[in-house]
Amino acid sequence: MPSVQPCEVPPGSLLRRYKDGDGFADCYVIEVRGAVSQQAFIEAFYTSRLFKIERMLLGLLASKPATDADANRLAEGKASNFSAWRVEGQSPSELLLADFTGRTRSWLMAAPGVGPAKGSSTLLRFGSAVIPRPAKGSAKPRMGWLFHALTGFHRVYSRLLLSAATRRLQRA
Repeated sequence: MPSVQPCEVPPGSLLRRYKDGDGFADCYVIEVRGAVSQQAFIEAFYTSRLFKIERMLLGLLASKPATDADANRLAEGKASNFSAWRVEGQSPSELLLADFTGRTRSWLMAAPGVGPAKGSSTLLRFGSAVIPRPAKGSAKPRMGWLFHALTGFHRVYSRLLLSAATRRLQRA
C-alpha cells in the first residue's frame, strides 16, 4: 500500500486561504487505485476505527456525539453539523469543517490521480488549519504553547487518520 505523504495545500482549495493567512495549515496525500468519490472518502474517513475513538472522546468530553449515520449524512451533503464541527464549505471534491471554537479546520479532498492512466487512481487529501488566538491591543496574534506542544502528535495522527480511511475504502 502506498504511504501517506505531506504535500502542499492545493491552490484554489477551500483550505488554501488558511495556508495563506496568519495561521497554520497542512496537507497530507495518498494515491489509491481506482476511482473514489468524495462521498465515499468522507464516509470512510469519519467511520474509520481510529476516528470513532475521536468521536467517542468528543461525545464524552465535549458533549458532541456523532454516529456512523451522522457521518453518512455528512458524506451525502445532508448535514450542516457533525459532532464538534460545522460545515464551512463543500464542493463535489472538497469538504471543509470548522470546529465549535472557530479555531481549527478539518479538510478532505478526493481528486483524480496524476499518473499516466488518469481515472485509474484517486488522490485523497486530508488537511487541517489552526487560527491564531486574537491578540490583545497591538500585539501580534499567537498560536499558543498548546499548539506547539501538540504539533508532533498532530503530524502522526493526521497520517494515521488518512491511512485508516484508505484501509476502510480498500476493504469496501
